[in-house]
Parts: sequence; structure tokens; C-alpha cells
Amino acid sequence: MRRSWADEFSGASVLVVVGGLLLAVAGVAATASQPVLEPQIALAFGALIAVGELVRVNLPGDRSAAPIGAAGGLAYALLGDFRLDEGTTYGVLQVVAVSTIAILVGAVPHMAVGQPPRLESLARRVLIAGFAALLFRPLYTGGYLDGISDGGWQLPAFMLAIVLFCGLVDALLAALARSGRERSPFMAAARDEFGALLGIGSAIGATGVLIALAAEAMGYWALPLFALPLLVAQFSFRRYASIRATYDQTIQALSRVTEVGGYTETGHAQRVAQLSVAVGREMGLAEADIKDLKYAALMHDIGQLSLTDPISGGATTLIARDEQRRIAAYGAEVIRQSGMERVAHIVEQQTEPFRRRGQPFDANIPVASRIIRVANAYDDFAGGSMESVQRMYALGRLREGMAEEYDPLVVDIASRVVERTMLIDG
Repeated sequence: MRRSWADEFSGASVLVVVGGLLLAVAGVAATASQPVLEPQIALAFGALIAVGELVRVNLPGDRSAAPIGAAGGLAYALLGDFRLDEGTTYGVLQVVAVSTIAILVGAVPHMAVGQPPRLESLARRVLIAGFAALLFRPLYTGGYLDGISDGGWQLPAFMLAIVLFCGLVDALLAALARSGRERSPFMAAARDEFGALLGIGSAIGATGVLIALAAEAMGYWALPLFALPLLVAQFSFRRYASIRATYDQTIQALSRVTEVGGYTETGHAQRVAQLSVAVGREMGLAEADIKDLKYAALMHDIGQLSLTDPISGGATTLIARDEQRRIAAYGAEVIRQSGMERVAHIVEQQTEPFRRRGQPFDANIPVASRIIRVANAYDDFAGGSMESVQRMYALGRLREGMAEEYDPLVVDIASRVVERTMLIDG
């Protein structure tokens, strides 16, 4: 189940990247053709954005975030008076130019060590900085905000409204890109992105507004003072991401126990997990459900360790139903001891048929269990073969069992995933 370059960088992702690139080029070109206004301020905020990009963090859900850099970009876009009576006069395109150059400077060390940030993520940051500047700077430089900028609540409220609106736009752009990249329904991707926005996204927006407001009285000191709490929060997120990565690696290692013991074929658990996750995403499962689905798929055969003699090829699909249930129940009990109750329940229910003869389907069987049942059967029938004939045979066996054994919707989506993969593999 290899992912091609076209899958990583296609559809809406291309539109986001192209839009960000065009805006960045316009901003840099316009700024280079005339003197930079308030150059010291531009340099200070550019340095903050670059440092933020340098210490960016990879968050769960395949998200790359630079909280300090994003907050710095918003603060520069929303900056009004600086050091009491010094009003700023730069425009939207200078905000775009400073953000673009600073992001690229901060990204260079990551590229040098072979860890370049995702272009779509960088493009979104340029677009959002430009959008925030477009909503604020013409009103500020045109004097339209003079009546609400004298210490009242109106200006902070207006800035927060802009930040909130920009956050919603950023979440929509991220959802569009994720939907195209992972082939998941847009509404499901949007739900996950809006959920992520409530986390560190709210801290980024609040920090950006605080820096912009505090700079009027504190000048340059506002940048490090208000960025420091966000830096601490960022390291907490980094710690969480590290723990999550270690947990994932532990599950991956456990999934290979059956392979090492000769109970399943090499790579079986990985293939089942990859197909299951791909199907789950196209079905619109939430991120938390995708995580449980992945863990359950990786460990779905751990119950085979209870067998005295391994099953031929490890193909549980080909053995009696009662034996399948016994193996699944044993595996679920092992998983349950680690505290993963939801994952254990998914594994326990994976052997149940979609419906019994003459009866409607059992709605109590988790969707994740139905997905793993199909993915496991496909790999048992295909045997990990890359040959198109064997793959089509496996899909045919699944379709034959749609009357009772396998969820027709899951089989249909799994067939599309497999056929798409066959085209990629040539």
C-alpha cells in the first residue's frame, strides 16, 4: 500500500501551494521594488518568525506546526502603534514578504538535515498572514481604526475576531488539503482540523494578538516576553508527540511478535493496518477512531500466540468460525490488560459476520471491526502478492462473501483502494 508522490501532493494541496506561492512572489517582488517601511520592526518580527520555524514541532495527526512563527506572523499583520506614538505604515504585501522570507530562512536547517516541512503547511502560513494583514492593515493605515484604538476593548475584540476568522480559514484550507491527500470526505477532514484548531491554534491566535497590543507600550520586549509561554507550551506538545511516537513504535513492535514466532506471514499485520486505515479514512472516521483502528489492525492476530500449532500461512479467514472467535477473544484479553479497551473490543468483534443468514446486519459490530475483517480476508486471499491476478482473485472472494460475511460498503471502498494501488504499482 505505497503512497505515491501524487497522493502526497495533489488536488487541493496543489491549489493551496500555488496560491501561497503566487502571493509570496507578489509580496517579495513588491517589497523589493521599494524601500522597506519600518525596517527594524520588520527585522525583529522576521527573526521571531524564523526562530519559530526553526523550532517547529510535529504534532499527532501528521501535522507540522510552528506555533511561535505563526503567532509572530499574525502579530506583524495586526501591529498598530509601536512604542506609544509611533504608528506603523507598512502594507499587506510587506507582511507577506517578511513572513515568506523568514519562513524560508527558518526552514533551511530542516532541509539541510533532510526534514523539509510540507509545502502545503508553509503555503497556508503565508496565505493566513496575508489574509490577516488584508483585513487589518488597510483599515489601520487608512485611519479607520483611530476611534477604537485608545485603550478600549473594541480594538482587541476586533483583532480577536480577525484571528478567529483566519483560524477558521486555515482549518478549511488544511481540511481541503488533507481531504485530497488522504482521500477522506471533506466534512470528516474539516471536523478533525477544527478540533485541532481548539488546541494549540487558540494559543497561537491569542499570543499573536497579545504581542501586537503589547508592542505599543513595550516595543521589542513584547516579542520575547509573550512568545515565551507559547514556547513552553510548544515543548509540552513536543513531549506529548514524542510519547505518542514511542507508543506507536511499541505497538508496531508488538505486531511483529506473531511474524517472529512463525504464526503469520511477514508483513501481514502491516498490510492489514495500511489497508484498514486507507478504508477508514475514505469512510470518514475521526482521527481518534483511525488511531484505534490502526492499533487493532496491527494486533488483530496476536491471539494466535495461544495456538500450539500455527495455522498454515496464518490465514485465520480459512479456519472454522469458533476457532476464529477463540483466537480473537484471547488476543482481545491480552490487549485489554494494557488498558486499550476500545482496541480490545474491535479485535474481539473482528470475526463476526456482517449479517447472519435471513437477518439484518448487526449494528453492534464496530465499523472498525468490519473494516479489519475485510482487510484481513483480503490479505489472506492475496497472500501479500503484488501480482494483479492474485489481487483481483482476492477482491473477487470478498465480493462473493458480501451477502453475509463482509460489509458491502467496506468491500466496495477496499476494492477502490486496492485498484488504485494496482495502478500506482503499474
